[in-house]
Amino acid sequence: MTVLAKYQRLEAEGLWRPDPEAQRRDVIVSVGDATLTIAAPSGTALSHWSLPAITRLNPGQRPALYAPGEDVPESLELADDDVVAAIEAVLKSIRRGTGHPGRLRALTLLSLAAVIIAAAIIWFPPALARYTASLVPESARAEIGQRLRTEIRRVTGEPCAEPDGLRALQKLRARLFPEGGVTVDVLPSALAETVHLPGGAILVGRSLVEFPETPDVLAGYILAEDVRRRNHDPMVRVVADAGFLADIRLLTTGDLSDDALRRHAESIVASQPAKVPQSQLVQTFATRGVSGSAYAYAVDISGESTKPLIDASPDPASIEPLLTDGDWIALQGICEG
Repeated sequence: MTVLAKYQRLEAEGLWRPDPEAQRRDVIVSVGDATLTIAAPSGTALSHWSLPAITRLNPGQRPALYAPGEDVPESLELADDDVVAAIEAVLKSIRRGTGHPGRLRALTLLSLAAVIIAAAIIWFPPALARYTASLVPESARAEIGQRLRTEIRRVTGEPCAEPDGLRALQKLRARLFPEGGVTVDVLPSALAETVHLPGGAILVGRSLVEFPETPDVLAGYILAEDVRRRNHDPMVRVVADAGFLADIRLLTTGDLSDDALRRHAESIVASQPAKVPQSQLVQTFATRGVSGSAYAYAVDISGESTKPLIDASPDPASIEPLLTDGDWIALQGICEG
C-alpha cells in the first residue's frame, strides 16, 4: 500500500476477539503492506486481515474498534495512535478511490437514459414510418397519391396534355409497362427530372421530353424512377415527412391532412432523385428491351460512372424502337397544347 510508505512496518498491542461470545485476548498487531497480522505474544499467528477490507466499527471513538470486514464476527481493539493512523490512512484512500456510489449510480442511469433517448430519436421515427406505411391499403395509397398529384399541380401546373403528345406518351408507357400498374405524367415546370408517388404514378419534368434526340433517354429516366419506386415504398417517405402526429392520425383514421400532403409535395418536387445501383439498371433495361446507352450518357456525358449500363446495352438499331419518329415528335410537343 503506497499510503503506508511513511509508516514502514508497525507493531502494537491490541485486544482481539475471534467472535462476540469469546473472551478478548492480548495480541500483537503487525501492519504490513497489504495485510494486518494478529499474533499471540508467543508469536503464533492467529489471524490475517486484508487491509482494504477492514471496517471501522466505532468511527471517532477510542480505543478504535475494527473488524476484518462486514458481517465478520472477529473484532480488534487498538489504542496505539500510529497503528490506528496507518489503518485510517488505508480506509481513507479506499473511500477516495471508490468515490460516491450514489453519484456513480446516478451518472450511470443518466448515461443509459441518454443512450436510450438517442436511439429512440434515431430509430423510432423511421421505424414508425415503415410500420405505418406497411398498414396503408392499396386503395388508400391510390387516394393519397391522387391527392399528392393535386398538391403538386399547385407548384408545377397541370400535367401537359396536348392530345397527340398524350397519345404518344401512353404508347411509351404501354411499351415500358405492358403489365400496367404505372401511370406517367409530364409536368410543365418546377420538376427537373422524375419523382414517383403512392399508387404507381411517375411524374416527369418537361425538359426530359423536349431536349433529348430520341425517346431512349426519357425511357431511361422513367425506368430508373420505377426502380426507385420498387426499392423504396413511397408511402414511407410520405409518412416520414408528415411527422409523428400525422402518422398517428393516419394509423387511427386512415387519413392525412392537406397541410401534411402539401409539405410533402413541395419537398419531393425540390428533391434530387436518389442514385440507382447500376446492376439494377442493367437488369431492368434488359427486361424491358430498352437500350440504356443513351440514358447512361445523358446522366454522365463521360460514361465513367455508367459504364456497366453502357457495356450491357445492345445497339439501339438491333432492337424494336420505342416510338416511331412521328410519335416521338408528337410527344416532344406534349406541353405545347
